[in-house]
Amino acid sequence: MGKKIQIAIDGPAGAGKSTIAKIVAENLGFTYIDTGAMYRAVTYKAMLENIDLSDAKSLEKLVLNTSIILKPSPSGQLVFVDGEDVSQLIRSNEVTANVSQVAAHSNIREILVAKQQQLAISGGVVMDGRDIATHVLKDAELKIFMSASVEERARRRFIDNEKRGIPSTIEKLQEEIAKRDQLDSEREASPLIQAEDAIYLDTTHLTIEEAANEILALARQKME
Repeated sequence: MGKKIQIAIDGPAGAGKSTIAKIVAENLGFTYIDTGAMYRAVTYKAMLENIDLSDAKSLEKLVLNTSIILKPSPSGQLVFVDGEDVSQLIRSNEVTANVSQVAAHSNIREILVAKQQQLAISGGVVMDGRDIATHVLKDAELKIFMSASVEERARRRFIDNEKRGIPSTIEKLQEEIAKRDQLDSEREASPLIQAEDAIYLDTTHLTIEEAANEILALARQKME
């Protein structure tokens, strides 16, 4: 076993980051940290409490008074908000449609980024999100920027939703994904951009296993 490195995977919505990051972490015996789940958890609780998602101050107060815990399990990472398992609830269409707005607040990012950096401090982690390589883990030994065409990402999201019993159409998903790309890329706080030292990985024509194997090969080189 080589050294315990940090692996940062960035990219737009629906590129397959979480699925592939989980496989990579599992193969290396590393901890997987889904940063998007943290923003989803905040969005879920804010909507539950009818907080205005454009009100940064109220959201900050909410975050500081909310316990968000990520726990690994055989069926993937579980997310607990104030002790309640919300792993499925935070994947709803409503949360998905609003999470970019919450993630755009610099004060919210600051609080959650500090938590994420703390989780990654001892290495041996795979973290995915929008600004991991550029902001959260700037010194990560391996940085990947993963993308795929909007059409392919909408198709994958549609299949995901079908499995979860969430109604959706490919056309609507394409529209939502393109809108999220725009919001994530144009926001002032840590926009979605490829880090200069990140390796670009287009997964449009790759299977999940092929994409994971490419990252594993790169990781093993870094760990020697």
